[in-house]
Amino acid sequence: MLTTLGGIGLFLLGMMLMTDGIKTLAGNALRAVLTRFVRGPFTAMLSGTALTAVLQSSSATMLTTIGFVSAGLITFPQALGVIFGANIGTTSTGWIVSILGFKVSMGAVALPMVFVGALLRLLARGKAAALGLALAGFGLLFFGIGVLQEGMSGLADLVDPASIPGDGVLGTLLLIGAGVLMTVIMQSSSAAMAVTLAALYNGSIDVSQGAAMVIGQNIGTTVTAALAAIGASTAAKRTALAHILFNLITGLIAFAGLPVFAYGVNAWQQRTGDTAGVGVLAGFHTAFNVVGVLIFLPATRRFARLVERIIPEHQSEFERHLDASVTTLGPVGLEGARRTLIEVLRAQIAQIHATLAGHAPDRHRTQRFHESRQAIPAIAGFVSRIAIESNATDDIQHQIGLVHAIDHLERLGEVIDRLDDLPSTLARPEIAAARTLAARLLAEAEAGMGEGSDAVVRTTAVGTAGELAEQRRSLRRDLLEDTARGEISPADGGLLIDCVRWLDAVGYHTTHAMAYLRKPDPKAQGPARDSNSSHLA
Repeated sequence: MLTTLGGIGLFLLGMMLMTDGIKTLAGNALRAVLTRFVRGPFTAMLSGTALTAVLQSSSATMLTTIGFVSAGLITFPQALGVIFGANIGTTSTGWIVSILGFKVSMGAVALPMVFVGALLRLLARGKAAALGLALAGFGLLFFGIGVLQEGMSGLADLVDPASIPGDGVLGTLLLIGAGVLMTVIMQSSSAAMAVTLAALYNGSIDVSQGAAMVIGQNIGTTVTAALAAIGASTAAKRTALAHILFNLITGLIAFAGLPVFAYGVNAWQQRTGDTAGVGVLAGFHTAFNVVGVLIFLPATRRFARLVERIIPEHQSEFERHLDASVTTLGPVGLEGARRTLIEVLRAQIAQIHATLAGHAPDRHRTQRFHESRQAIPAIAGFVSRIAIESNATDDIQHQIGLVHAIDHLERLGEVIDRLDDLPSTLARPEIAAARTLAARLLAEAEAGMGEGSDAVVRTTAVGTAGELAEQRRSLRRDLLEDTARGEISPADGGLLIDCVRWLDAVGYHTTHAMAYLRKPDPKAQGPARDSNSSHLA
C-alpha cells in the first residue's frame, strides 16, 4: 500500500513539474494559440485539445480560458469550444501512460532524465532552466508509474476482481463514485487515470470495472471547477458551470453506453482470445469525450445562452473584465484593462459629443458616463496588481502606458464635470470653429480606438488636436483684443476664453488617452504636446 501511495505521489509531482516547465518554456506562445486560432467553436475545440495535450493539464487550460473570457479576448461560446477540447486533450495522458508507461520500458531512462533535468534547472537560466524542469518532471512521472505498477502488483495478489462490485447498476454506480473520490482526493484526473490503468494492467480490476471508474474520474474533475468558482467572477462561474454540465451529461452518456462497451469487449476477447488491456480503457476514455463533444459542439451557442441565463451578469460593463485571477496572467490582464479603459473613453466621448451637437441630456448615456467614472479607481487598482515578469520590458511599458491613460481619463472626467456650466456659451458663434474642430477630433479618436484602425487615423486625431490648440491661442488673443476695445464685456470674454480652453483640454486628454490605449508598440510613446499650450486640470 505504501509503495502504491508513493507511486501516486511521484506521478503527481512529476506531472506538476512537467506542466510548470512546459508553461514557462512556451511562455506567451500557448496564449497566442487561443487568440490566433480561435475563430469559432470548432477551432476553439481544436485549440483546447492541442493546448491541454501539450500542457498535460486541463486545469491550466481552464484557468487560461477563464482569463481570456474575463479579459474580453474571446467570447463565452468560444470559451465553451476550448472547454470541450480540453476534455478530449486531457485523455492524452491515458494514452501516454498506456503506451509508454507499460508497453515501453522507461525505467532505464527515467532517473537519468530526472538527473539531467535537475542539473539544467539548477545551472541554466531562462528557457533552458524551464526545459530542465519539464524534463525532470517527465522522468519523475514515469518513475512514479514504475513504482505505482510495483505497488499494484502486490495489491493484485490480495484483491480478486470478482470481489469488486461491477455487475448491475448499483455496482457500477459504486465504481463511478470511487472514481469521483479518487479524483477529488488526488486533485488530478490524470493521476487517478494512471492508478486505474496500473490496476487494470496488473489484474486488480477488469476493463469493465476500469471503464466505470474512468467515468467517475471524468466527472470528478468538475468538483475542482466548482470549488474554484466560489467567490469568482461571473466569467469564471459560467465557465465552471459549463464544465460541470458538459462532464455530467457526457458521463451519463458513457454510463448508458457501458453495457454496449462491455458486450463489445467480451465479444472481441472471445473471438481473438486476447485480454482487453490498458489501451482499450484509454480508448474508451477518449471515445465518450469525443461523443460528448459531437453532441455539444453544434449547439454551442444555445448552450452558452442557457448558461448565461442561469448565471446572469451583475457587474457593470466597466468592471466585468477585472477578474482577480487574470492579474496572474500578465499580458492577458493588461489587454483586459486596455479594453476596459477604451470603453471608459468611449463613454466620455459620447457624453461630450452629445453636448457639442446640442442634444438633450440622455439618461442612459449620462448614467453610463457616471459608471465609467466610478470604475476608474477599480481599474487603476487592477492594473497595479497585474503581475509582470521583471524581464518582460514590453509588458512593463504597456503597464506604465495604462497608468498614463488612467490619469488622462480621470482628468478628462473632471473636465466633463464642468459641462453643466458651459452649454449656453459653447453654442456661441465666436467659438464655432473651435467647437467644430473638437467634434471632428472626437470622431477621429473614436475611430482610432477600433481594433482595425491604423496609425494614420490616430495621427490624424493628434494633428486635429494640434489645430485645436492653435485655435485656442488665436481665439484667446482675438477675444482679449475685443475685450480691450470694449466690443465684448470682460465677463463675456472670460467665459468664451474659458470655453475654448475647455475644448482644448478635451482634445489634449482625449488624444493622449487614445495614444496610450493603442495596441502595445515598444517603440511608441505618448503624443508630443506643444509646450505653449495649456489645459484644464
